[in-house]
Amino acid sequence: MNRFEAERRGRKGEGFAALWLRLHGWRIVARRVKTPRGEIDLVARRGRTVAFVEVKWRATVIERDRSIDDYRLRRVAAAVEAIAHRHLRAGDNPRIDVLLLAPGRWPRHIVNAWQP
Repeated sequence: MNRFEAERRGRKGEGFAALWLRLHGWRIVARRVKTPRGEIDLVARRGRTVAFVEVKWRATVIERDRSIDDYRLRRVAAAVEAIAHRHLRAGDNPRIDVLLLAPGRWPRHIVNAWQP
C-alpha cells in the first residue's frame, strides 16, 4: 500500500473512531494534533475524563491486534505531555486510550493503555 492510500485509510479510521466515541458519550475536542514529539489522533472528553486516543486501522484482526506496542505508546505519551495543558482543567482525569479497528469487526477499545 502506498503512502497516499495509508493516509486515506488512516483518516477514515479516525473518522469512524470519532463516531464510535461520540456514540459512547464522548465529545471530540481535537483531531490530529501535531506536536514536535508526534501526533495525537483524537482528544475526547466525557465529564472529567480526557482521553488522548491513538487510532489504528488495519486490514485484518491479527494485524489490528499487533499494531500497538510500548514504542508507539511511548511516542503518544510524549506527544500528550507536550499538549495536555491545552485540554486539561483542574480536577480532570487524563488518560491515553487506543482504538483498534479492522473491517467488519467491532472496535477494540483499550482504556488507559499507557501507565508509565
